[in-house]
Amino acid sequence: MNRIKNYAELKASIVNWIKDYADQNKINTLVVGVSGGIDSAVVSTLCAETGLRTYVLSMPLLSNQKNDTLSNDYVDYLSKKYVNVEKVRVDLSNTYMSLMQSIEAWTNGAFLDSGLANANTKSRLRMVTLYQIAGSSGGIVVGTGNKVEDYGVGFYTKYGDGGVDIAPIADLYKTEVWELGKHLGVDQRIIDAPPTDGLWDDSRTDETQIGASYEQLEEAMETGTGPAVKILQDFNTKNKHKMEPIPTFKL
Repeated sequence: MNRIKNYAELKASIVNWIKDYADQNKINTLVVGVSGGIDSAVVSTLCAETGLRTYVLSMPLLSNQKNDTLSNDYVDYLSKKYVNVEKVRVDLSNTYMSLMQSIEAWTNGAFLDSGLANANTKSRLRMVTLYQIAGSSGGIVVGTGNKVEDYGVGFYTKYGDGGVDIAPIADLYKTEVWELGKHLGVDQRIIDAPPTDGLWDDSRTDETQIGASYEQLEEAMETGTGPAVKILQDFNTKNKHKMEPIPTFKL
């Protein structure tokens, strides 16, 4: 799905939107995590283009070596190209293992499932790290979710990578993010890499977890047709709790 006619204009619009938000809210620092994927590469580049002080974080956590290399290399690239960008690398592997060991020791492993709960905990540790940097520098955490993930299938961790202050690409389909990445000069290795959340010990991709490609999900969202309609509906229903306000009892 590609609704964009001019990617130079899109880049300028998003950069100005971020700058306007920062100016209106007296923010002078942007904080963004870089995973080695296209979404975070695009968002971190857009943040760098604002000229605002930008901390780009590489946060390995028992990470796949390829993903960690892509992340670290791109953070290095940004920090060398833009004078307003500062690299921060925080290895969370020991922090995660210490937390898991503490839970296991006090509960005899009753609350360790080595599956989705553990994967989400990894994402939440990264969120906590981003907010530590943002809170200490008077900044905000910039989200990296795209339209399919944030508003279609809810493919993110609640209070993990879903815990952000602004979302500059959340109205862009994944294919549009890829195209914007090409325009921004993102590393071709990142553009070509199969999308993955990087939270699992194996090499599973987004497509294998969801059961459909981003192109198919975009077709379902935009037109209500195609092979991924039921998959989109099922994920949207299951993950509705992420995308709607927290249910609140009212007097």
